[in-house]
Parts: sequence; structure tokens; C-alpha cells
Amino acid sequence: MILPLLLVLLSAFSATSKSVQENFMQCLDANSEHPIPISAFCSQINSSFTSVLNSTAQNLRLAIHLRFRSGGHDYEGLSYASEIETPFILIDLIQLRSINVDIDDNSAWVQAGATVGEVYYRISEKSKTHGFPAGLCSSLGIGGHITGGAYGSMMRKYGLGADNVLDARIVDVNGEILDRAAMGEDLFWAIRGGGGASFGVILAWKIKLVAVPETVTVFTVPKTLEQGATKILYRWQQVADKLDDDLFVRVVIQVTKTSQKGKRTVTTAYNALYLGDAERLLQVMDQSFPELGLARKDCIETSWIKSVLYIAGFPSETPPEVLLEGKSLFKNYFKAKSDFVQQPILETALEKLWEMLLEEESPLMIWNPYGGMMANISDSAIPFPHRKGNLFKIQYVTSWYEGSKDATRKHMDWIKGLYDYMSAYVPTSPRGAYVNYRDLDLGMNHNNASYTEASVWGAMYFKGNFRRLVKIKSKVDPGNFFRHEQSIPVVLE
Repeated sequence: MILPLLLVLLSAFSATSKSVQENFMQCLDANSEHPIPISAFCSQINSSFTSVLNSTAQNLRLAIHLRFRSGGHDYEGLSYASEIETPFILIDLIQLRSINVDIDDNSAWVQAGATVGEVYYRISEKSKTHGFPAGLCSSLGIGGHITGGAYGSMMRKYGLGADNVLDARIVDVNGEILDRAAMGEDLFWAIRGGGGASFGVILAWKIKLVAVPETVTVFTVPKTLEQGATKILYRWQQVADKLDDDLFVRVVIQVTKTSQKGKRTVTTAYNALYLGDAERLLQVMDQSFPELGLARKDCIETSWIKSVLYIAGFPSETPPEVLLEGKSLFKNYFKAKSDFVQQPILETALEKLWEMLLEEESPLMIWNPYGGMMANISDSAIPFPHRKGNLFKIQYVTSWYEGSKDATRKHMDWIKGLYDYMSAYVPTSPRGAYVNYRDLDLGMNHNNASYTEASVWGAMYFKGNFRRLVKIKSKVDPGNFFRHEQSIPVVLE
């Protein structure tokens, strides 16, 4: 048996910390079917506490308080920080990393603490023609990642990671470990895209493997403003959701330096995966998106597992074994937001957008195309509702390295201004948001949140599925034991 690591925030009063820790450990051990070694605990009085706490905390802006975590996109630090209540016990599932791949069954059982990269690697060990359509960031913990949907470079072909889950194991509010049959279809529906830490603790997922060709093709083609980036991006908006389902072309937008000293520009980088060879890809691009000017020299034929490294941003000669390290490529202060776009943004609006990006130090936007399978799956199939009608999703990010209050306020104000500007170009009834990019600016629970209070942000993440999530939450966790700033609320009778 592999035990999770328990990080214990005991109290602000260190004098009582040791006795509280001892009582907690004795209680847990007495009520466990298996012996629990002392090494499974790490409290504030341990010298390694801070390093263990920060080991998978990406956003330095929030490395303060504690929660339990399995490593999804925790943009607001809700698995290790809180603005509403303390103290906390942080149950870190990082040691639950078992991955059992069954190629004959086209499935795999993966424990919650395993990273997306580890899952991809273990699948590729068994087969060069199987994969899984989850995230592009290889350091994500699979447990939390799937609870929010889990999109990646094969989403237009196979949908989200959460669309490809066959079973799960979850610890419910009564301490019972339930699989799909035991939890029932309502709860199984809710945990696949309904957001993490509202219904229980995910221990493992059974995922459905998907077919990938032995040879795939990747490319990155950058276009600056001086190279006609605005017109090309306007055209991309018109075709991205209509491209061949085997083709995923996202746009990574950043501010970069030019050859002229002190001058900056906006670069739009078209970063793509095609499930096929370069010859066929060039035919598809020539027919559908010739404006990009893709050439054979831009195309890299590779294996699916190496394409994972490429999309994740690893250097070209990096071996796949790096995926077993589970390390994030960045750790800094940042703030992120998201939008879903249903109509192309005009060139004049893009030009104003470039002006705003050039005002910020390290802005980043990622535009991810929809269409394909994403348009064919019902918006109520799982809680994730952003399906047919969306052209692409935008992720906005600003990052910085100085943790002062003035620096934080400056960058937070900038991204809020950008988000306000973009409100004219996205649906607003409600405005959409991706739950794996948590954003507390959208609203927050305070103690026992009301349905009305929570529905403000709930409708943005889940649209009409929010009401069903609340009903399920009220049934399986009526005491609201599993809660955080944006957990699904309970409707009190």
C-alpha cells in the first residue's frame, strides 16, 4: 500500500503543535485498516515542511496556507492555500503514482498523483500506436487535471481527457472507497469535469486509450506584426475549428524583442500536432490555411511520445524519460484568466489588443482551437459545457518575479484591464471560463455559500450543468465537508 503524504498545518501556536500532531496521528492510525508510518506525516515543525509544501506549488503568489492536492492546474492555489478558513490538513497524493496499462483492453488505471507525462510515457512503453488525449503540460497531476476536463492537442480528434474516462475510485464523505458501480452514474458524471475537491478525493482513474499513428508531425511557425501577424491570425480564427480533425493548430502569443535595440513586437507562434505524416499535412494546410505559408522544412515527423515533449516545450534532443521526473518548466508569480470565443475578433480589435500586450512585461495568450470532436459531444455529456459553437478558447497569463505588493497590484490590474477589454468580443450571457484555470475574480464562496452567490461563477464554468452539480453535491456531501472558495455548494432544504 502506498500512502499519500500528509502535510499538517496544525495551529498558529507552535507550543501546542506537537501534541496536536501526535493526537491526530494516533487517531488516524487507530481508524485505518493499514499501519501508517510516521514518515507519511510532515508538519510545520519538520525541517522539510516548506520544501515539501512548495514542491508542486507553481504559483508563488499563493504558497501560504494548505489544502489537499493531486496536482491539476491549480491557478489560484486552492489545494494549498485558503482565503476563507484555517487551519488545514493537506493530503498530498503525490505518492499515489501507480500506472497499469492494459493494451489488450485499450485502457489504463492511473493513480491520482501520477503526472500526465508519466501516464503518456507508460502508455508509450507498451505501444507506439496508443495514446491519451489529455493535457499539454506534462507535469500536471492526472487526478486534479481530469476533474476539470483536461484538454490537449488531440481534443479535436478525441475530445477531452474527461470524455475518455471509464471508471474511477473516489473516497467519499463517509470514508468509503467507491468505484463507478458503487458511486452511481450521477456522481461519476459530476467528477469528470465538475471541478476538483467538491465531491470527494479522487484516488485513481481508469482511462480509455486512443489510437495514434506511428508517425505524427509537429511544427511551429512564428509570425510577427511586421510579418503580417494580424491578418494571418484573423484568418486562423475563420478556419481553426474547421480544419481536419487530425490537426490541432494553437496560437501562442507573446511579446518579443526585435533586432532594433529597445524595441519590442508581438509574435504569434502557430504550434501544431498532426496525426499523420508531413506530406499529408502539407496538403491539408494548402487546402485549408495556405495563408500561414507552411513549408516542408517547418515540419518535423516524429513519434507521438516525442510530440508530447515538443508541444510541452522541451529542447529537441530531450529523451522521453524526462517525463518521469514530473517537473514543471516554470515556477513564478502569475495570474491567469480564460475566455471562449464564438465570433472572429476583427483586425481593428486585434491591433488594440497588441497595444495592450506591449504595455506589459511578460504577457502570454494561448488560443486553442475547437471544432472536430469537441463540437460533436453534447454540452451535458459531462459537466464541461463548452462545446459546439466555440471557435477557440483563450488563456490570458501575466507573470512576474518580484513578489512585492506593488508589483503584484500592477500586474493584477493589467490583466483585469485586458479581460475587461475582451468582454466586447466574447459571449456574456454568461461569459465562459475554464474551471481548470480557476479565477477567484469571478466570485468566491464565503463559509456556507448560497446557490445564488455561487451561481455567478458556477454558470461561467459549467453553464446549465451547474444546477445538476449542486443537486448531486447536496446528495453525496450534504454537510459540505469537501469545500473551498469555488467548490460546488450545497442547497439547504
